Order: sequence, then C-alpha cells, then structure tokens
Amino acid sequence: MNDVSIIGLGQTEVKEMWSTSIRHLAWYAIEAALDDAHVSKVDALFVGNMATGKLSNQMHLGALVADFAGMRGIEAVTVEAADASGGAALRQAVLAVKSGLVETALVVGVEKMTDQVGSPVTAVLASTLDADYEAIHGLTVAGMGALLMRRYMHEYGLAVEDFANFSVNAHTNGADNPLAMYRNRLKAERFGNAPPVATPVSLFDAAPSGDGSAAVIITRHERAQDMVPQPVRIAGSALATDTLALHDRKNMLHLRAAEISAQKAMKAAGVSHDDIDLFELHDSFTVMATLSLEAAGFAAPGEGWQLARDMEIGRNGRIPISTFGGLKARGNPGGATGMYQIVEVARQLRGQAGDNQIPNAKIGMAQNLGGSGATAVTHILSNR
Repeated sequence: MNDVSIIGLGQTEVKEMWSTSIRHLAWYAIEAALDDAHVSKVDALFVGNMATGKLSNQMHLGALVADFAGMRGIEAVTVEAADASGGAALRQAVLAVKSGLVETALVVGVEKMTDQVGSPVTAVLASTLDADYEAIHGLTVAGMGALLMRRYMHEYGLAVEDFANFSVNAHTNGADNPLAMYRNRLKAERFGNAPPVATPVSLFDAAPSGDGSAAVIITRHERAQDMVPQPVRIAGSALATDTLALHDRKNMLHLRAAEISAQKAMKAAGVSHDDIDLFELHDSFTVMATLSLEAAGFAAPGEGWQLARDMEIGRNGRIPISTFGGLKARGNPGGATGMYQIVEVARQLRGQAGDNQIPNAKIGMAQNLGGSGATAVTHILSNR
C-alpha cells in the first residue's frame, strides 16, 4: 500500500471565539494548510468534530465545510470518536490515501466548546462516557478523572503533589507557544493548593476547554517529495478501542486501547521507544498523562509519574511531552485536539517549532484519546 506524507499544516489559536462561526473557524486552518502545501484543491475532506451538533446546533459538517471552503462536489464526511475525533479523522484519511482511491486528502479538526457554558458543556462532555451506566448516575469527565487519580494514588501510595510536574512542564512549554490558550508559567508549589474541580482533581490538573481548528493535507509519499521541500511521513497509524465504561475493565488503570494502538503504530513504523524523540499525549488530566506514558510503554505500571518527577518529560528529557503546552496549556478544543497534536509533531520534525523546538527531532508520536480511553488513535511521524 502507498506510503502517506503530510504536505500542508494549518492551525488557529486555541481560545474563546464567540464571534467566530464553526465554518469560519474550520476555514482559517484549511486556508493555512492549503497555502503551506501550495495546492488549491483536494479529493476528499475529513472533518473531526464531537460536540458542534449539541453546542452550536450544527451537524453535517462535511458538506458545510466543503461548501464554505469552495470545495463543492468533493467527498466529505464528519468523523466522531469523542475527544479522539481529530485523530480518528486522520486515520480515515490515511486509509483512503493508502488504498489509492484518494490521491490528496484534507483533514481538519474543528470545535467550538465555548458557545455555551456550565452544565450544558458538562453534559456534552459526559456523553463521551457510558450514558446508561455512568452519565445517568451523575458521572462527569472530571469525576472520571478524579476516580482514576484517587485509585492511582491509592495503589502506589502517592500524593497530589507527585503529579505537579506534568502541569509545570505543560505550562513551561505553553508559555513559548503564541497559539496557546494559557501562556502563564506554573510553580510546582502552587499545584497542590489549586481550587478543586472534582477531588482530588484540581484546576491545575484539568485541561481547559477552548475553541480551535487544525488541519493537514496528505498525499502519497512519492508524490509529496515532488511537491514540498519537507514532507513529513506518516510512518505508522493505528486505532483501537476498549470498554466504554470504566467498571467493565479488568484494570481501570490500564489504558488497553492506548497500548494496542501504540504497539500497532510502532510496529508499522518499524521503530522502538528509543527511536521516538517526542510524544504528544492526551493530557486532559495529569493522571491521563501518567497512564498514557505507561500504556504506550515508556514507563512500567505505577512509574509514569516518576518521569514527571525527574523532569524526563521536559524538552531536554528522555521523552519530551506536551511540547507546545499540551491540552493543559495549549488548551483542549475537543474533537480538534488530535489534529493539533499532529500539526505540533510535524512542526517539530520540520524544525519549525521555534522556542519549543526539540533538538534534532526525527520521529514523533501523537496519541489522541476519546472519553476515558475507550478510543485511542496513535500516529508515528517521521522526517526520514
């Protein structure tokens, strides 16, 4: 099957954009990606989105975005997989190009999370959990994070403060990212005193919701080499699922879908953990960053937090994460988050990360999670 490469990148800031419509927001990233790739048309459009139908009363985004972007007539669909919608949209586009049926594909993740506030947003986020057995009893996404964090602390004898450096690292990197929602630096001693969101999860544990869009254009690798000076190859791509409800898992602290998708993507790319120069993981909560490092194989069970304690996750560490601020500081635009991860890894591999640059980055991993980890999409990108 065809190798696939990224030829164009585009993204917007992550912030509150009350006066910007979903179609305009998507177009801003698409226009930047088209300009970056020096192309004017594509064969197919894949839109990653999870909440616009409920928060902005707009569905049918494939046709809407294609129409507004001047691409009427092309194949266009929306892909939904909760918070993993962006990564899942790219996965479908990769399969389409690999099949040979699509030559050039555009993928855009777009989300407006701030059109409403308070309980409506909480309810939409809770719909990514099991409606019949979790959400109906009042479990929220923050509550899910609290359950996981409390269980992890109990199992391994930890305190809240032991997770501080995940947020410290994210904010350190976000401070250097002009597109980040929060660019303030965070001191470790402030982490444990933050206002509670769902005990023991605090304000500094949880990623803020925001509006944003990010896009890439992909095509066959052999074609990409003739089109742009720095194509970024998608060396591995995999999607896996787990039980939707936490209580159905044999071990709630094991992100099985994340493990499976990481293993498959790494095998497809022919790389080991030592080859990976950075890892954009889904740090919706600090405990999810911990569990992702363990599931992806960068740490043994119960030891992911130690990578943060020893700052091995920093830009000069063993496995840099959240290099542009991650969900915690860059912001979490729902179904667009996975595409931000892809754009950020690609920028690192192009050497276009500015103050956030990882020296000599050649291979990067991005992993996008949906809900409590029921969906996991992993991509391995390479500049080789």
